Amino acid sequence: MTPLDAATRPRVGTGFRLQWEPAQNSHVLLYPEGMVKLNQSGGEIMKRCDGQRSVALIVSELEQAFSTQGLDKDVLAFVEMAGKQRWLAWD
Repeated sequence: MTPLDAATRPRVGTGFRLQWEPAQNSHVLLYPEGMVKLNQSGGEIMKRCDGQRSVALIVSELEQAFSTQGLDKDVLAFVEMAGKQRWLAWD
């Protein structure tokens, strides 16, 4: 996996499927061994990780959607953690 930076285009990892789960009232990651319930922030980040958007664009969209600034470090930290868990992948 190449190093993570603002130009990285993360996508949901192989074997995982992201979906909204009404019963959980949250986004979840499904995989053969189980399920990961995401908090609101994690769900908002993950649903934008489509392999097309860069981390910089994801940050920009989140900052606009939630009328805030300075999310770049938090988003990078989440994407890095999700990559270590194999929830996200990038080239």
